Amino acid sequence: MKVMTIFGTRPEAIKMAPVIKALRFGTGKLDVKVVVTGQHREMLDQVLCFFGIVPDHDLSIMRHGQTLTDITCRVLQGLEKVLIWESPDVVLVHGDTTTTFAASLAAFYQRIAVGHVEAGLRSHNMYNPFPEELNRCLTSSLATYHFAPTDLAVSNLIAEGIHSSRIFLTGNTVIDALLGTVKEDYVFQNPVLRDIDFTQERIILVTTHRRENWGQPMERIFRAVRQLVADFRDVRIIFPVHKNPQIRRLAQTVLGGLPRVSLIEPPAYEEFANLMARSYFLLTDSGGLQEEAPSLGKPVLVLRDTTERPEGVDAGTALLVGTDTQAIIDQATLLLTDKNVYTDMAQAPNPYGDGQAAQRIAKILWEGRQDFKAAP
Repeated sequence: MKVMTIFGTRPEAIKMAPVIKALRFGTGKLDVKVVVTGQHREMLDQVLCFFGIVPDHDLSIMRHGQTLTDITCRVLQGLEKVLIWESPDVVLVHGDTTTTFAASLAAFYQRIAVGHVEAGLRSHNMYNPFPEELNRCLTSSLATYHFAPTDLAVSNLIAEGIHSSRIFLTGNTVIDALLGTVKEDYVFQNPVLRDIDFTQERIILVTTHRRENWGQPMERIFRAVRQLVADFRDVRIIFPVHKNPQIRRLAQTVLGGLPRVSLIEPPAYEEFANLMARSYFLLTDSGGLQEEAPSLGKPVLVLRDTTERPEGVDAGTALLVGTDTQAIIDQATLLLTDKNVYTDMAQAPNPYGDGQAAQRIAKILWEGRQDFKAAP
């Protein structure tokens, strides 16, 4: 059985790396082909290097100023030849990127079965997050096999009419990757991080990049961050600034030069995971960090009005605070001043899995390999 994994961004690579390893080296070894689209480039390459993944095909589609239409068209065109040449039995895609949707469509055009890793997440708002929510829904329509990380994801898929025999509850593969990466004796490579005394300063890790937060919402977030540093002398902000020039300009304008605010380049995955493990809490609009932080006992204030990962909110480890400046300040202040509130969030149960999701996916594919090969 030939399995082709297709991904194009750093988050996809992190979450697919354990799957590739499990497929290649598990109980039932499978013929695995790795295809990257290069929707991201530098950050994607960092993850491939860390996990020792050498792609069999690299479409290298990234262009300066690329639009969603550009990405979709180049992925479709590039994958057509690869899929015809390799003729896999099943294509595995991950999550919610434009690569994910376009790769699923390309496989469908070749009558190749699609397996969707991290299937069933929903915000139930087509434009928030954009374009990820619709990418997820469209991929579910194209997929034959759905590897859902949580019970809620399973329920979402069943509610959309997908037969339960095609849905598999696995947990989230990001936990697999994370637990194998965080180390107590890790030494940071970035001198800014290496010089921090984590016993004396409380680190708030900030990340923000969502399209719906560009402009005024992001400025409101940055103004809240600036106020928190002014209010708490033991707080240090670490902000790995996204490569997007618009985000960088705004971050530099509002936060540049402030004491105890470090605007750094996005760290490699190992560096970032270990930074997260040593942070006090997170301010983020990232989806993946809402899953990773609970495994490390770190509260998350989610800089969004909706989330496709409500399990963390329901469990108490994450809180939706939106992008209103005062709301962010109020909730962050509560975490910084009330130990009971902090402890309740930090010790909330992790709803996203036990670190064995990739092994479950590999086992499902191996045990059902004849059915998968015959599926289309």
